[in-house]
Amino acid sequence: MSKVKKDYLIYFIMLVLFSGLIYVALEEGGRFDHFSVVHIPQGGSSDSFQMFKNILIEKVNSPFTILLLQIIVILFTVRLFSYLFKYIGQPGVIGEIVAGIVLGPSLFGYLFPDFFGFLFRPDSLGNLQIVSQIGLILFMFVIGMELDFSTLKNKINETLVISHAGILVPFFLGVISSYWIYEEYAAQQTAFLPFALFIGISMSITAFPVLARIIQEKNLTKTPIGILSIASAANDDVTAWCLLAVVIAISKAGTLGSALYAVALTFVYIAVMFLVIRPFLRKVGNVYANKEVINKTFVGFIFIILIVSSTLTEVLGIHALFGAFIAGVVMPSNFGFRKVLMEKVEDVSLVFFLPLFFAFTGLHTQIGLINSPSLFGVLGLLVAVAIAGKLGGCTIAARLVGESWKNSLIVGTLMNTRGLMQLVALNIGYEMGILPPSIFVILIIMALVTTFMTTPLLTLVEKIFEITKPPISLTKKLILCFGRIESGRDLLSVYELLFGPRLKQKELIAAHYTLGTDVNPIQAKQYEEESFDLLNTEAQRASIKVDCRYKVTDKLIQDITHLVQTENPDLLLLGAGSNYMLEGGTQVLPLLGLFRNKVDDIIGQVNCDVAVFVNRGYQHGDIAIVLGGAIDSFMLFYLESLLMNGIKDIQLYLFVGDDKFTKKVNDLLENYPEQVVLHPIHDLSEISYRSVDGLLILSHTVCEKIAENKEEYEALPSLLVMSPKSNTK
Repeated sequence: MSKVKKDYLIYFIMLVLFSGLIYVALEEGGRFDHFSVVHIPQGGSSDSFQMFKNILIEKVNSPFTILLLQIIVILFTVRLFSYLFKYIGQPGVIGEIVAGIVLGPSLFGYLFPDFFGFLFRPDSLGNLQIVSQIGLILFMFVIGMELDFSTLKNKINETLVISHAGILVPFFLGVISSYWIYEEYAAQQTAFLPFALFIGISMSITAFPVLARIIQEKNLTKTPIGILSIASAANDDVTAWCLLAVVIAISKAGTLGSALYAVALTFVYIAVMFLVIRPFLRKVGNVYANKEVINKTFVGFIFIILIVSSTLTEVLGIHALFGAFIAGVVMPSNFGFRKVLMEKVEDVSLVFFLPLFFAFTGLHTQIGLINSPSLFGVLGLLVAVAIAGKLGGCTIAARLVGESWKNSLIVGTLMNTRGLMQLVALNIGYEMGILPPSIFVILIIMALVTTFMTTPLLTLVEKIFEITKPPISLTKKLILCFGRIESGRDLLSVYELLFGPRLKQKELIAAHYTLGTDVNPIQAKQYEEESFDLLNTEAQRASIKVDCRYKVTDKLIQDITHLVQTENPDLLLLGAGSNYMLEGGTQVLPLLGLFRNKVDDIIGQVNCDVAVFVNRGYQHGDIAIVLGGAIDSFMLFYLESLLMNGIKDIQLYLFVGDDKFTKKVNDLLENYPEQVVLHPIHDLSEISYRSVDGLLILSHTVCEKIAENKEEYEALPSLLVMSPKSNTK
């Protein structure tokens, strides 16, 4: 008997034996039935089904099941809206906020009142609120860690002027606006002082995470204006949250005098966090700076600091979120340390918890409350004040510190982004009873409008200030695009082979893309530095100047084609996996994460030659070139370039039959005697692939024909597959 059959026999005997013993034991236990206080019906199947139905209804209506159903619906809706808004060119977080409002009484509750009443019944919202608040604490902790104080130090003077103008001007305008709003809409609910302060603070907040991601998507991260905007937003974030803490303390205390105690204790708390906790964590962070060393015990210790900090600020009366934010700020600046922590916290807070907060906010947002001309007037007033105060204030401040009007408008537009941070502040005001429901809804719409307008307004600014491009430089351009770190170096070596010393005279652009738009700024900065390390080392060795371009994107094909169309290079070089061309054109290109059909899309859209490097353990060695006739005439330029570099023993396989093209090739070879071994061929089978141990250069058309025979294709060495610019095909 085989071992498998023996195992199944043992399992069968064990199952039958112990099932029988359990049955006998339970039957013997029937003599204790007279002690039971619960009556078990002994009726037919209808009674049993009714009992099962009752149990099912009870479980479905239990608080825990309702919470799980809420989470399922919320996460699905948020992912859907996030995708839709990214598709139309807006940050995904805007779609998530809109999804929360859609799930509220404004749409979901209006269209499906019965299901809405079951899923989001009032007695179930307490659980959803608690879970969402825990998520917000984690999120604010991550936001604090994302702040890079080095950017503040580099442009401290300009950022102070811009960021504080972006707080003081809109805060003042918000307080003034409250004069026209308070008496009619808020006087019956709250005092004027806290109401005016919350209107002012709602005008002053900038959404740092949304702004940072827009800057990444616009490829402005390394530009002076991008650095200035991020630094100003970081300064704005720190100042605004400290100011919000004071506003909360004043609002809860009722008067400025009684709030001084809370404010004084808050400053003591901040001093302890920065002067005691931060130096201690910096020392510990140097030990736990990499992924291999950090352990669960230490992560648990960090979470204890987070919770203690949040608890202290909640007790002081300035909300737990401020404590979470400060806890993130005082974390060690060591990238490895923060990277590990953010990897553990960021995804679960952004993907799981934040959607619950959006939905909870949406449940309070009833668009139908804006039902009168006067309320529409208030909406228009507050939106206008928000834009004028933030966009106008930051724009003028940037202009005063020496920026051009274009850059000033870009800074103002980015700083006008409110988004998620605004929602957090508004929810605090709503929970404290300071913001009436109608004003709460108006401010939510204001946050959406000012965030939604950012991307199209940036595009408009670019168009308004678009200037005539200078004449094309006599220095020709080359572009290489890569994903893996080592492939950047490999592609540079291909360009060195093709152009030799003349590569120094060309403008070389190296583009690296990180897929996805949810990469935080600190990680993106570190990824950028690491990605170009090997390439820059090789470039320095060869004294080649490289213009490194980095971008976080979820539209890889569009960004590559846009880069090529903008820069107008002579050649675009991509990387590919060893099985490129196989499996019906569906083989993945791991260096860029592309499929072959996507590469074909790029080839068809760009007006330059395209080369795809198929790396099969490439080492400098023999070079072989296949010319398939007049259709490959564009490759004569690269053949001549190799010859000019002094490369010898090039194996040239030339299809005969086209006398005109053959003469053209021979005329070229006459200028470079003894550098080429010519092999006239009539068929692909005549090529000695296996004798080439370096690089085989051939056209896309010829490569497709070879790939029809899988065995022949797999026997090829490393390949450089070339395609002519689309308008010459």
